[in-house]
Amino acid sequence: MLRLLRRFLTRSWFQFWRFLATYLPIKGKRTRAKRKIFTQTSSSLPVVNEELVGTGATNGRLTLPTKPQRETEVTPAPFVRREESPTPPLPRRERRLSRSYPKNIATGAVPAPLPPNEESRLRALQRYKILDTSPEEAFDDLTALASYICGTPIALVSLVDKHRQWFKSKVGIESTETPREQAFCAHAILYPDELLVVPNTLEDERFAGNPLVQSYPEMRFYAGVPLVTPDGYAIGTLCTIDRVPRNLTKDQLEGLRALGRQVITQMELRINVGKLERTINKRKRVEAALRRSNLQLRNTLQELKQTQSQLIQNEKMSSLGQLVAGVAHEINNPVTFIHCNLPYVSGYVQDLLEFVKLYQKEYPEPSQAIQERAEAIDLNFLTADLPKVLSSMKVGTDRIHQIVLSLRNFSRLDEAANRQFNIHEGIDSTLLILQHRLKPTADFIGIEVIKEYGKLPLVECYAGQLNQVFMNLLSNAIDALEEAKDNPAPQIRITTSVLDGNMVVIRIGDNGTGIPEAVMRQIFDPFFTTKPVGKGTGLGLSISYQIIVDKHGGMMKCLSEAGKGTEFYIELPITNR
Repeated sequence: MLRLLRRFLTRSWFQFWRFLATYLPIKGKRTRAKRKIFTQTSSSLPVVNEELVGTGATNGRLTLPTKPQRETEVTPAPFVRREESPTPPLPRRERRLSRSYPKNIATGAVPAPLPPNEESRLRALQRYKILDTSPEEAFDDLTALASYICGTPIALVSLVDKHRQWFKSKVGIESTETPREQAFCAHAILYPDELLVVPNTLEDERFAGNPLVQSYPEMRFYAGVPLVTPDGYAIGTLCTIDRVPRNLTKDQLEGLRALGRQVITQMELRINVGKLERTINKRKRVEAALRRSNLQLRNTLQELKQTQSQLIQNEKMSSLGQLVAGVAHEINNPVTFIHCNLPYVSGYVQDLLEFVKLYQKEYPEPSQAIQERAEAIDLNFLTADLPKVLSSMKVGTDRIHQIVLSLRNFSRLDEAANRQFNIHEGIDSTLLILQHRLKPTADFIGIEVIKEYGKLPLVECYAGQLNQVFMNLLSNAIDALEEAKDNPAPQIRITTSVLDGNMVVIRIGDNGTGIPEAVMRQIFDPFFTTKPVGKGTGLGLSISYQIIVDKHGGMMKCLSEAGKGTEFYIELPITNR
């Protein structure tokens, strides 16, 4: 109620003096009793007498502009002063302000001059990257604490930009910014080391006509501590505002200073946190790039090792193929001579035996010497056994010939051509190479090979590579059966069939100990092996998988049950296109 009454009386007093200034004639020389009007027009700016304000002369009175306005151009001004009613002198640090910056015509506000380091100050403000950001709890807490300590309904963290003041945090007010020319804080930042305290804005010429005083939020009290950066730039204030005139105690002023320092500390912390986040993010990106590089290097190294081992393996198999081919050729030549001459020898022997029989028939009583010789060589046994010997020789040469053919077939490991191939011949050739491991020994009872061959067409494939797959699978099966020494009947079962008319199915299984489930998940991984060091490269199954799946477009999987054995299942397209 008192506030409303005071506003009414103030406005009535202003209107009364405005009436006198407008309608009463002023004649003669100016005297102490005559009224002086501080006028504003759109065509001229009032100027405060610099000598008067700067020195405090003429009893602190304000005078009209040096060039009087015509009565027809007089516009009612918000302030009317009598010469005999002196205005209290301005503080020393504000005298330069009044000398150089008159009131704003449109608003009645006295805009603050620009600091001499304005460009650097604005750069310092922009460095914080805080303008137009969302509210933050840390600043809101400091603003609320300033309002509580000073006992004011309004408190702000105000940042003075080029053409505005923007509120990072606010209590008791809805606005987010105001024009800089109306900003109290623009005055406060002129002296970074001092607080600006305005006990009563209506009694301060800089602010009495300010829209923030004349209308919402009707500021009557202002206290602001400059927010000074570590390099000395005042970028804004922490201020408290009240709607009634008042003063702050010494403790409240010190508390406001301390909170102002905390605001700057928080802003510096905000920058440092941002830098730290960027540093952390950069380090994370570098670490991620290093991890990717390390992973690529590991993969590349593994691929190189795999390629090297595969080349070594292929070289070994190629050398073995060349060796086998050479041995087969060397064996085949003499065996071929024997094999080809056996029919003639058999004929000759048969003729001789018939001649002996005829001689015995014609001369049943031979001479004593012939009879003794016949008994010495056991002629009857020779005539009966010689055909058997020749027959067994023929069987042996046939077997050698079959072995040579198998060796020649296996020697196709170094062939790179894609051609039609007899799967059964490839399996049999591999079994022949591994025959010595299938036979019984003093420590092993031997392995039975059960073949269940279906009627297969010729398969278009890389024959040498398929023989390598058969060698790996059969060798692993033999290894598993040799480890299971308590198995009374070790067996390898080989089954072939045709699937859907366009695929060949090959199953190679054993009745060994089986493969654990944990090992099954890695069984086709390069360099993975369960064998002791030095007994395996860990590439056999990996290479076999690549040959079947990648090279021939087939499918290969492992089926195993602990204690019952393992089976490898292969599907190959009949036509590899």
